[in-house]
Amino acid sequence: MTLKFDGTVIVPVADPDDGARTTGSLVPYLTSTSTVVVVNVIEKAGGGIDKAPMGQREEYAEEIFERARESLEGSPATVETDTLYGTDVVETIFDAAREEDADAVVFNPREGNRLMELLTGNVARRMIKEASVPVVALPRTTSE
Repeated sequence: MTLKFDGTVIVPVADPDDGARTTGSLVPYLTSTSTVVVVNVIEKAGGGIDKAPMGQREEYAEEIFERARESLEGSPATVETDTLYGTDVVETIFDAAREEDADAVVFNPREGNRLMELLTGNVARRMIKEASVPVVALPRTTSE
């Protein structure tokens, strides 16, 4: 059985390289009826001081989306992008998935420092453990 995404998938990406890598890995699984919604979550401090000025983070999200779009050029899918805002990245991603009536959240796990994962929590791990829609972790390609 070959995996194909015929409906809507939410693709959370954290930085330009992640956007290019994840969407590039996704291309073989797309069809002409696929809709890819590439999202970047701008994490709000929830009453505290935000990490960076909002305008700067929104510009960075556009850089991320540009790289993702480049990787999806030539794919048969419809591509959309959305900047999301929330105090909890994982909850914000799943809220968007429900709003879009997405068939899945699709991501490419990034290599990480195990100690940092333990100290800060791992978004990928939380996405799998707290999933409210199907979650698909794409296989890493040999060029990564």
